[in-house]
Amino acid sequence: MIILPIDNPVALDKALTLLQQGEVIAFPTDTVYGVGAAGLNSAAVAQLFAVKNRPRTQAIPLLLADPSDLGSVCPSVPAAAKELAARYWPGGLTLIVPAASHLPAELLAGGNTVAVRVPDHLWLRELIRRLGQPLAATSANLHGEPNPVSAAMVEARLGGRLPVILDGGPTPGDIPSTIVDVTGPEPKVLRLGIVHVRC
Repeated sequence: MIILPIDNPVALDKALTLLQQGEVIAFPTDTVYGVGAAGLNSAAVAQLFAVKNRPRTQAIPLLLADPSDLGSVCPSVPAAAKELAARYWPGGLTLIVPAASHLPAELLAGGNTVAVRVPDHLWLRELIRRLGQPLAATSANLHGEPNPVSAAMVEARLGGRLPVILDGGPTPGDIPSTIVDVTGPEPKVLRLGIVHVRC
């Protein structure tokens, strides 16, 4: 395992190569440190569950590079999703939307919806853009442990389980994203986080 600063000239290429090989990596986001894998690779998503000790019954969110990518993971984007995305993306808002049929079953944990977000983090968005597919991502900790806000915290908890930790310095805090379900008649806030949403 290595820790590689994101401003290192080889960091982006290294991260991209590992993701393309089906590996799980850790990285900074605009909320807390995350751990992720190529979102359309079923085996990589399964490995992400294993790294986290995450119950297979808990679906894993997707990070997108750009708001316009929402249609690639959601067959029919609800009007409320379009409105909230226009208002809060990029940023700390996760939307639960109907899942496209091509998304891995492992990712959805048997459900028919997917949680998606566009992070307000330029380096991470460029990585996802170059990957050419969403990043299956969740907080870089073992299931149930506190959210990590530094590369050192990730190393202490997951260091032996990852090939690389991308170090972007401390994150803004330990508050995760706000989650809003837009699959019903009215948007429903499921978790209050860093964004205070007006639905």
